Amino acid sequence: MDRSWMQKNRLSEEYKKGVLEFLKFAETNLPESNGRFHCPCAKCVNIAPLEAHIVWEHLGVNGICQNYTKWIWHGELSDAPKASPKEEFDVEMGDRLEDMIRDIGQDSFQRANIHDTLCNDSKIPLYPNCKNFTRLSAVLRLFNLKAINSWTDKSFTQLLELLKEMLPEENMLPNRAYEAKKILCPMGIEYKKIHACPNDCILYWRDNEEKEKCPKCMTSRYKKKSDDEGCDVTTKGPPAKVLWYLPIIPRFKRLFGNLNDAKNIRWHAEERKCDGKIRHPADSLQWKKVDTLFPDFGIEPRNLRLGLSTDGMNPYGSLSSNHSSWSVLLIIYNLSPWLCMKRKHVMLSMMISGPKQPGNDIDVYLSPLIDDLRKLWDEGIDVFDSFSNETFKLRAMLFCTINDFPAYGNLSGYKVKGHKACPICEKDTCYHQLEKGKKTVYLGHRRFLNHNHPYRRLKKAFNGYQEYKVAPKVLTGEEVYHRVRNISVSFGKKQKRLQVIIYGRRVQCSLTFHIGPVLM
Repeated sequence: MDRSWMQKNRLSEEYKKGVLEFLKFAETNLPESNGRFHCPCAKCVNIAPLEAHIVWEHLGVNGICQNYTKWIWHGELSDAPKASPKEEFDVEMGDRLEDMIRDIGQDSFQRANIHDTLCNDSKIPLYPNCKNFTRLSAVLRLFNLKAINSWTDKSFTQLLELLKEMLPEENMLPNRAYEAKKILCPMGIEYKKIHACPNDCILYWRDNEEKEKCPKCMTSRYKKKSDDEGCDVTTKGPPAKVLWYLPIIPRFKRLFGNLNDAKNIRWHAEERKCDGKIRHPADSLQWKKVDTLFPDFGIEPRNLRLGLSTDGMNPYGSLSSNHSSWSVLLIIYNLSPWLCMKRKHVMLSMMISGPKQPGNDIDVYLSPLIDDLRKLWDEGIDVFDSFSNETFKLRAMLFCTINDFPAYGNLSGYKVKGHKACPICEKDTCYHQLEKGKKTVYLGHRRFLNHNHPYRRLKKAFNGYQEYKVAPKVLTGEEVYHRVRNISVSFGKKQKRLQVIIYGRRVQCSLTFHIGPVLM
């Protein structure tokens, strides 16, 4: 059916005839509607069904929604494959068991035992003669409710204990949150605990995995235990610092295993409105430049463009700054604006434990994530797309970062304190130090305005002077590389040392002392 009338003026005859044909189309394809249809005007946007004459009035006054090109609310069949309500419910609850088990079984021969375990759990009924749930599907449903409602492990354990008492005696439901997690871990829903040097020098990972002391600062990998006399014991204890890493590659595979998510990933290429206005990162010059520089990457709409965000937080909920744990989040910009910032699609990739923030040494902790991102960019991974029922080579790139200014300094390694803190203006930064509070403020932002902008002539509203300077030239990527290529970086917190003079000799020692009995 012709839809050109949707772009016409609402007062034209073509638009009125088009509305009449649209209503006739709805009456023909929805005979059971009894004269009530969803109103597709620009204000109602198919929220609720209305009488046909009210729909006629709304379309004449408000106009039709320009994005409503497929009239699925008025009887037109969609070309996209649809899942039944039961299938959509299962996908949302993460119950695509056979697909996930198949992917796990194809990873390597070493996972054969895991594959057998999952198959057994997916076949064992929750209790004798139970037809609706298996042991694995029940745990998956419960864990989904735990994630949606933000239940703690303690409350989840109490729920499992109650359900186990309510079910028949021979049920297979675990009664502890820890036991339930052990069932799901073989499916790839796991995390990695990587030990770290307490001074942020290295990760005990790969070449350093077997070491028990940091090769830089010689600090023990484990927390030292003390005996009754206060002396350190060399036996192993808990790790001094831990990085919690949640691998992103298996999570991307499960993302495309969900029918709805696999379809939403294509939104920026298939459903986005392209009218020259910036509503989405795909409308930006940076997105288009990536498509131009790397056409093999840009031609595949399913390739992921990710945003990385990190900042410190206090997990204990108090306003004290004595403890700071840093979370690293990934945002998928292929999704529509109303989905990409939803909690479901914001991926927690790692948690850097405290109590001290990593500072500029955060690069040490980002190395596992960077390795996975490099693999996704250079090689790609084979992923099954449940929407198109095919396997393709998935690639991903880090599109941008989202931080406040202090976190930006830690993530980029740029100095963001002092009089020359602006990364754009650099040595030409316009700063002013307040007389009373001795705080440094930056007031040179008017230089970025047009030459004839009226704000440039205002004095009292700003720093008391007119602005005649022009905006500094932005450095290119090659210029930035030539500036930083010879910089040598040494990670790790330096221990404060105290100078002590003993018998005329100057000796440096750490600030840690053991106070014991004095021998006379």
